[in-house]
Parts: sequence; C-alpha cells; structure tokens
Amino acid sequence: MVILYEVYENLYVNMTNKCPCSCTFCLRQTRDEMNHSGSLWLEREPDVEEVIAEFGKFDMSKYKELVFCGFGEPTERLEDMLRVAAYVKKTYPIPIRVNTNGLADLIHGKDTAPMFEGLVDTISISLNTPDKEEYLKLTRSKFGIESHDAMLRFAGNVSKYVPNVILSTVETTITKEEEAKCREICEKLGVTYRIRPYED
Repeated sequence: MVILYEVYENLYVNMTNKCPCSCTFCLRQTRDEMNHSGSLWLEREPDVEEVIAEFGKFDMSKYKELVFCGFGEPTERLEDMLRVAAYVKKTYPIPIRVNTNGLADLIHGKDTAPMFEGLVDTISISLNTPDKEEYLKLTRSKFGIESHDAMLRFAGNVSKYVPNVILSTVETTITKEEEAKCREICEKLGVTYRIRPYED
C-alpha cells in the first residue's frame, strides 16, 4: 500500500480513500496514482503506527512540506491524522499542510477548528466557486446545500488556530467575475485566496 508518496519537493500522506464528496473534477476519477507514486487506492486504512513507521523509509530533510492529501479527504480520519501530525512536529523540522474540502465539521458533527492548533501550519481548502448551488453541483457533497456555508465557516474558524489558511479555485474553471467574488469572500474571512493551475 502506498501511504507516503513524493510530489515535486513535498512528501504526501495517503491515509484514507473515504470522502463525503464525489467532485466532477476529482483526479482519482481518471487516474490511480500521482507522480508515479503507485496506486493510491488503499487495501485498508493503515493504523497510526503503520503510518509513523513509513517515515523511517524517507530522507525527511529533503522535503519542503509534509502534506496530508491522498485519494480521500484527510479529515475523515481527523484524530488519527492529528496524531501523525503531532509525531511529525515532534520529530522533524518540516512544515505541515492539510489539503481538505473543509467539511470536517459536517463529517464529525462538531467544531473541529481548535483541534488543529499547534499541529498544522497551513490548511488549503478547495473553494471551487463563490456560489453554493454551483458548489453542490461540482462537489456532489453528501451533506447537500449546507456544504458551502459549512466550508466557509470552517475556514474562518480554523484561521484562529492555524497560521496560514488558503481557499483555492482552479484556473480556467470559473469566470474572472467569479474569481473576484471568491477574492472578496477570502478578504472577509481574513484568509488567503489562491488560483491554482489546472491539472488533467
């Protein structure tokens, strides 16, 4: 099973294939791996000890960032993910990022933002669109129309506990007017807006 894999200058952690969304643009619908990682479809979810043991196989000094992001939503295993993050923080001088859909509060039925304090340096959330109806069409979230508001609420809350919170959209997938609305949303929340390149 591929638990840790390299992309560019970062090391990625693949702990789950579960996700509450089925995004129309999700890369896992068209491929099994990233950057020659080997298949990111897990036979089963690795336990925390297994994930921690994997770090010994890599030269941690060569990576710019450790990123929780695989073929699933990392906050599906929030407590386990944060236990791994705590180990990494204690053991290696490497910044930690979580790439997420921002629906952790809906997944766990509570305010999860305080749990990230001191363990994560950057949270990158897929904003996708400024419009909640369009968001639901794109993400097909199992939580329905409330998903967009919940994601924005999480972004605002988690920025009190994590130094760097980014909301992103993908270049060429929305109009310039929509990008301007997204920028406005981010300014209101006090988080960073990023337009990321399209990957096929």
